[in-house]
Amino acid sequence: MTKKAKIVPAEAGAVKRRGPKPTLTADQIARAAIRVADAEGLAAVSMQRIAHEVQVTTMALYRYFSNKAALIDLMIDTAGGPAPTLAVGFKGWRAPLKEWTRRCASIYHNHPWFLQAVSAGRRLMGPNELEWLDGAFRLLGDAGLGPQEQHQAFLLLIGQVRSNAEFSAGGPRGLSARQWRTAMRKSLGKQRDRYPALMAAIDAGAFGRSPEDALEFGLNCILDGIECVVSGHGGHGG
Repeated sequence: MTKKAKIVPAEAGAVKRRGPKPTLTADQIARAAIRVADAEGLAAVSMQRIAHEVQVTTMALYRYFSNKAALIDLMIDTAGGPAPTLAVGFKGWRAPLKEWTRRCASIYHNHPWFLQAVSAGRRLMGPNELEWLDGAFRLLGDAGLGPQEQHQAFLLLIGQVRSNAEFSAGGPRGLSARQWRTAMRKSLGKQRDRYPALMAAIDAGAFGRSPEDALEFGLNCILDGIECVVSGHGGHGG
């Protein structure tokens, strides 16, 4: 009589199995898929391709994931990794919130496919993602914001991260920032009088700032706004 196999710790979308103990785990498969996406983009991730990468049949892969969406969900949670442990210290709440946002932005930088994956539609978050979300809400609460304000402030922060990642992206998502500046300058060169403010900004290098500089500027604006809200509550500023 076949004994019931030990169940691999539950990952997002993983399928419970019976039978001999598998030689792979859902986590190992997700990491193989991440390597493919990092090198070739999210479009290269298919059940057939990843099955080949981990040296199993495509049908065997469905023992671990019910479908490709479940695989991508675990890719997202795995690529993000555990949330950093940050706390409000004597320097106030701004420093840890900045660090949270920078580390979040680094995920999008290190995995260019990540933006496309998380923007595909509303879905249930994995345990690592929930840790990141919980950490942001905790820091925003420590800053003096109420629950509704924490949510709105979080949307501003993650929106800044994602918009910065989108503008920095090139390849299949469109022109890179450098390509866009060159194309705009060429396109508008004969229409300077029609778009004087825009051309002045382009000439001044406003669109040539690094993604890191743009992230920091937007982040400081958001944190300044949060500080104004907190001050209006009579709370503690950062």
